[in-house]
Amino acid sequence: MLGMRYTKQKTTLRLWSPMAKQVDVSLYRDGDTDSFIDLIPMKKQSDDVWELEMNGDYAGTFYTYRCTFSDGTMSESQDPYSVACGVNGKRSMILNLQDTDPIDFQKDHGPEVKSYTDMVITEVSVRDTTAHRSINVKQEHRGKYLGMVEDATLEYLKNLGVTHVQIMPMYDFGSIDESRPVDEPGKEQYNWGYDPVNYNVPEGSYASDAYDGAARIREVKQMVMGLHNAGIGVIMDVVYNHTYDIQNSCFQKTTPDYFYRKDGDVYSDAAACGNEIASEREMVRKYILHSVEYWMKEYHIDGFRFDLMGVLDSETMKLVYETCKKINPNAVIYGEGWTGGDSVLQDNLRALKVNVKDIPGVSAFSDDFRDHVKGHVFYEEECGFINGAKSKENDMRLVIAGGVAHPQVNMNKYTYTKGGAWAKNPVDSINYMSCHDNLTLWDKLALSRPDASAEARLRMNFLGAAILFTSQGVPFFLLGEEMLRTKPLAESGKLCENSYNQPIETNQIHYEADEKKDALRNYYKGLIALRKAHPLFRLKTAKEVCEQLHFLDLDQKNVVAYILKDETEEILVILNANSKAVTIPLKNSWQVLVDEKHAGTKAFAIVQDKIQVAGISAMVLVKKRDLKTV
Repeated sequence: MLGMRYTKQKTTLRLWSPMAKQVDVSLYRDGDTDSFIDLIPMKKQSDDVWELEMNGDYAGTFYTYRCTFSDGTMSESQDPYSVACGVNGKRSMILNLQDTDPIDFQKDHGPEVKSYTDMVITEVSVRDTTAHRSINVKQEHRGKYLGMVEDATLEYLKNLGVTHVQIMPMYDFGSIDESRPVDEPGKEQYNWGYDPVNYNVPEGSYASDAYDGAARIREVKQMVMGLHNAGIGVIMDVVYNHTYDIQNSCFQKTTPDYFYRKDGDVYSDAAACGNEIASEREMVRKYILHSVEYWMKEYHIDGFRFDLMGVLDSETMKLVYETCKKINPNAVIYGEGWTGGDSVLQDNLRALKVNVKDIPGVSAFSDDFRDHVKGHVFYEEECGFINGAKSKENDMRLVIAGGVAHPQVNMNKYTYTKGGAWAKNPVDSINYMSCHDNLTLWDKLALSRPDASAEARLRMNFLGAAILFTSQGVPFFLLGEEMLRTKPLAESGKLCENSYNQPIETNQIHYEADEKKDALRNYYKGLIALRKAHPLFRLKTAKEVCEQLHFLDLDQKNVVAYILKDETEEILVILNANSKAVTIPLKNSWQVLVDEKHAGTKAFAIVQDKIQVAGISAMVLVKKRDLKTV
């Protein structure tokens, strides 16, 4: 085991650095001031691991490694395997991790996950979620870990019906100066945090005290436990594809160039951040596996969302899933199956979307779903099915089927991913319309359809939600999408496409109630309940999808309709993207669960012979029978 091992009697520090000629440990009283205590040499072991044993109780002491190399250069760095740090992560901290556990934390666990398709995931930022005054949390907890588990936050998430929250980066990242308040007048700070510094240490700006290395650990555990007690799983957004920079990285300072891919003398940059991690190398892979194992065991994290997963190699992702599954049978692993640029690692070796069918247990975001439903993410004026694009019927069939090969989808005419069916099973496909990146859904609708009325755009949002929660695969949405979340720039009012470093005024979620927000939020809530109540919306295998999902061949353009059927029930879903109503002939009697205004588990109308579907809307009907409500 590398890193720090603590007991009251002895602390052991271990660092892997085959390049170093000498490694010394610098001890400090605190995490940032001139409080030097001592410099102690480490001993090199046969496996290129440097080790130091210090007798006595060193809890609360801070340390760094001073590495000297054969060329005479010297560097000082925090421990790459740090589990606790001082302010801004520059010095590692020795502590007893058990002292940071909340009461009964050993009994804590997340929800059961029988199938990924049973999940409903919403993406949250610790800071965005509770920053605005419209949610009732204590002032000192706004934008903090503890704000996530105040009653108002938990009740909102529970009432919505989500099963999991995906939390944007909460490891220690480099773009925020933890030594001063993020909301300091005139010097306000904001960043999403996709710039890792210490992978196994929580971010200090979300803690009550960034100087107290134990506080951030304790409060993340309280947050996870609080969400678990509410029945909500916690998925951690991890960024193992690159580091904040190279020269100041603890990896570079202790093992120069080993952790990074290079193309000759140039650093490869598939992450579009100046560097990319060489996950295929033995000790880098071991580091990633150790890190996910640590978060699951120490913090009870339920799963991981991998940023730019396509930068990492497939074998590492396969081992990540196996490692996590051994710790927690309900572990969830998925990521972005693409890169931000070209990599020196061959495509066939990387965890790209088109390769996930060969990585069992690992799922990928469906950019097919995102762009077919509401228009290409990088072209703000481009529309999708819900906002006016024509001839999308065949494309929509594939995404509704969860990205799997379906006999009623013409793969030769599919217009997105080469070959069309990239998912082996629907559990492989994370379906979404918006996330933290790019425009929010509401902003995308505004910019792609400036000619449409606000009422028409609202109907587009309703229709998109109906598609999301009735399609095969795993539904995912950005928190706030269900209440028309928008990201205007404070000064210009221009809608922000990339708000990663914009002020909190742009990024915070507004919970104020109004008629439109309430209607949309209730629609999302009803659709989530509907999905949970009917297993036919949550099929697990491609075989089930092909056998139980049948598309109707209709004369109407811009309409997609299909039937889901098993031995217990039959469900008809009709999606009308036309601005005018369409009439669909029916056989037998059906009960209506969803229309252009209502969604839920209770039937509110009975129809037969034919049904009129309003313009830009969805309908969900079941064969007339006694319904069990949830």
